[in-house]
Amino acid sequence: MEPVLYIGIVQSFFAGLMIATKKPQQLYDRVMAAWLFLISLEMIFALSKEYYQQLLAFTFIPFTYGPLMYLYTKFLISEKPRFGWKNWLHFIPFLIFLVLTFVYRQKKVITLDHYFEHDKLFWLRMAYGISFFVSITVYSALTFDMIKKHQRKIQDLYSFTSEKITLNWLKIVSISFSVTYLAMFIAGAFNMISGDTSTDPLLFSYIGLTLFAFAFSIYGYKQQEIYKYYGIIGQENENGNGNGQRGTNGPGTKYRRSGLKEAEARKYLQQLLKLMEEEQPYLDGELSIQDLTVRLNIPRHYLTQILNEKLNKNFYTFVNEYRVKEVIRMMKDPHYKNFTLLALALEAGFNSKSSFNNIFKNQTGYTPSEYREKMELQAED
Repeated sequence: MEPVLYIGIVQSFFAGLMIATKKPQQLYDRVMAAWLFLISLEMIFALSKEYYQQLLAFTFIPFTYGPLMYLYTKFLISEKPRFGWKNWLHFIPFLIFLVLTFVYRQKKVITLDHYFEHDKLFWLRMAYGISFFVSITVYSALTFDMIKKHQRKIQDLYSFTSEKITLNWLKIVSISFSVTYLAMFIAGAFNMISGDTSTDPLLFSYIGLTLFAFAFSIYGYKQQEIYKYYGIIGQENENGNGNGQRGTNGPGTKYRRSGLKEAEARKYLQQLLKLMEEEQPYLDGELSIQDLTVRLNIPRHYLTQILNEKLNKNFYTFVNEYRVKEVIRMMKDPHYKNFTLLALALEAGFNSKSSFNNIFKNQTGYTPSEYREKMELQAED
């Protein structure tokens, strides 16, 4: 246990220090730094276990982990993040058990070998265990769901993918977070049933938290502000309903308050298609819908609505269809005969081999190499 704690303390403290001094500093960076410092503090308490158990009745710091992971994700994917008073409500369980810790100080409340013993503290142990399990489970699920919704949203905003905008790394962390504590709960239950307390279930959480701190020191430090970094400007009235959220009653009602007239929609669509054909903005590997908004002088939510309603596509699919057509055009052009498939993909605006292969196959039914081979056979015939 001790080697894990020493490594965890050092790793989480310096990861927190790195993110706390990161420039420019964002709200989500401050949340992440606070989480890392709290991880370090919990492990310091665990290292001083004898004194810690005499002074404090509960391990209360983990009640902040779920809310901090949730708020970090929320602020990271928000176009206009703000820490309001309602955000403090997430920390009510932490505050309750912090107070109870000092109310019941110098009492051994949590003991695995007598956890279900019907003494005066039985109800308190049960409340603690259930609250802890609910906190970890609920916040992990909320975070995972938030990231999934974000990944659908960015397909209306960006024509490319990257770790900085898809947040796949954070989705893996949210899943690993719940799995780590699930392993801890299972180990704790096994210890309570078997009576074998030789292995401390908290070891699972300390190993997991150490690995999270390491991941945050890499991915968290490199993470940029998703929208402003790529030129997306926040809009209060994203889809005309005053709160930036879409309707949920199907395509007929999705944009019912957008204010876009049918004649305007047709005109804007023609302008958009003309721009794509004549100026080929899709060749820009980091093209965003904001770039087209500026060039066409059309509100961003109108462009999104036109693509969704008139073409039944999101921005990501719309732009990458042009890129696939450009790759196919270059395959037919003798000038590009000696170009590799990856070189053709980069020329057409794709920014990675994997995304190129996936998109190309989804649109044509063939991998790029299969398609080129088919074209060569047709040319020979």
